[in-house]
Amino acid sequence: MRNENGKAEWRETHYQLANTNGKLIINLRDVGHMMRGLYEGRGSQQRVLIVLNEMGGSVMQRVLTERLQIQSGSASEVIGKLESAGFIVRTVSEADRRNVEVVLTEKGREAAEEAARQRERRHEEMFLCLSETEKEELLVLLEKLSSDWEKRFPSAGARLGHAHHGRDFELEHHGRDGHHGPHKNDGFWRKTE
Repeated sequence: MRNENGKAEWRETHYQLANTNGKLIINLRDVGHMMRGLYEGRGSQQRVLIVLNEMGGSVMQRVLTERLQIQSGSASEVIGKLESAGFIVRTVSEADRRNVEVVLTEKGREAAEEAARQRERRHEEMFLCLSETEKEELLVLLEKLSSDWEKRFPSAGARLGHAHHGRDFELEHHGRDGHHGPHKNDGFWRKTE
């Protein structure tokens, strides 16, 4: 607790001494850290189910792994857990025996739909303090900033490996190697992870 108080005091002192640019960076960093705690990760069970449902409920494991932008070993691990929990089934493709098809079960489809509803509620809650007009203003400013940074700092965007402006933008944070620790999950997911 003392360490947390020390961090808060240091941040407040640092914040008060910072110029406007410094305060913007501090706030963007803080928001990014909070979002990481609120959002499911690339390879989380929730996201795999949501993406699989969005892709029609049946897809080759290789295609799903590419869509999730995670390592095949990580994908196999989470898919194995989902299969053990009865959310999906895996079958060898009849067209090409080297390919494995991942298919949502009815239980999996229900869980995917519930995960998508939880995500939507979470998104609503994240912006409750802003009016619709303020959200639109913030969106315009963030899109302007993002577009400018992509042009001036292209290697930073490429390292994070994300697209934006409605092209499958996932509000996630990744460390230098593209991975990070577990996220806080919503209640019923803890039972299956």
